[in-house]
Amino acid sequence: MSRVSLKAIIVSIRHARLISTLGGEVFRYLLGALVNVVVGYGSYLILLHWFGYEVSYAAAYVIGIAVSYVFNALYVFRQPLRLRSALSYPLVYLMQFLLGLALLKILIAGLHVPTKLAPLLVAMLTIPATFLASRIIMRAS
Repeated sequence: MSRVSLKAIIVSIRHARLISTLGGEVFRYLLGALVNVVVGYGSYLILLHWFGYEVSYAAAYVIGIAVSYVFNALYVFRQPLRLRSALSYPLVYLMQFLLGLALLKILIAGLHVPTKLAPLLVAMLTIPATFLASRIIMRAS
C-alpha cells in the first residue's frame, strides 16, 4: 500500500514540476509573441505603403523570424544560440507562414476583415502551434 502511495506522490511531483516549467515557458512565450507581433505588425504597416498585403506580410514575417529565434532561444526556452536550432527554426515559421497566409486569405477575401487588422488575428490564431513546434526544435538541439 505504501509503495502505491509513494509512487503516486512521485508522479504528482513530476507532473507539478512539468506544469510549472511549461507554465513559465508559456508565459515567456506569450511575452515573446507580443514583442514579435509588435515588431511584425509595425513592419507590415510600414511596408503596406509600398507593397500589397501579401508581400508586406511575407517581409514582416522574415523580420519576425529573426527576432523570435533570438528571444525564444535565450529567454523563453533558455537555450544557447546554436547553428542547428537556428537552421531548423525557420521550418517552424514556414509551417506558421503557410497556415497564416491561408488564414489571411480567408479573413480578408472570405470574411472581409480589414487588411490592417487581419495579421493580428492570424498571429493570435497560430500562437499555440508555433509554441509547440518551437519548443520541440529548441529542446532537440
